[in-house]
Amino acid sequence: MERDDRCLPALEEISAAYPGKLTIHSGDALEYTPEHDPDHPVRIISNLPYNVGTALLLNWLEANPWPPFYTSMTLMFQKEVAERIVASPPSKSYGRLSILAQWRCHAEILFDIPASAFTPPPKVTSTVIHLEPRENPMPCTLKTLSQVTAAAFGQRRKMLRQSLKSLGAGPEIFEMTGIEPTERAERIPVEGFVALANALDTIRAG
Repeated sequence: MERDDRCLPALEEISAAYPGKLTIHSGDALEYTPEHDPDHPVRIISNLPYNVGTALLLNWLEANPWPPFYTSMTLMFQKEVAERIVASPPSKSYGRLSILAQWRCHAEILFDIPASAFTPPPKVTSTVIHLEPRENPMPCTLKTLSQVTAAAFGQRRKMLRQSLKSLGAGPEIFEMTGIEPTERAERIPVEGFVALANALDTIRAG
């Protein structure tokens, strides 16, 4: 997938040199989703543009149905973003992206790439990360999990009993999950947020 038309001639030369090995798609990766084909597994490998890297990753993490069309992702991000993806509680780097990535995938940092490896050199360190989809993530509604994490981390300094009020969650959500209402978002593990999302769905269903 290549959005910059200036790169297409060089890619076409590579494609011609290795017939049948490279298919070039001209367009925006944010608008492109391959069809799932179990006979031809897809591995996503990319040095993602920093300005849309997180958006692309979220698109792939939110793929439906699940398991997704790809079998793995090996991606390069700005180091701070990579650290957010694999962060564990309690940590300032831990947040919505950490939870969604780790709920649906096994994620690990592979290595850093110094700015000197690029021309011109960027002002940041880059990091390569590898993600493999979990075949059976913990059962949870993606939409509800997104709502819970958005509310919790939107006010991450507040206790959960306060930050989750906007979702209509009262004391019962903490009774159902065993999570202390005085806890803060950055201290709750992925499975805790899954439990909160499932409890919220139960409460809404009445």
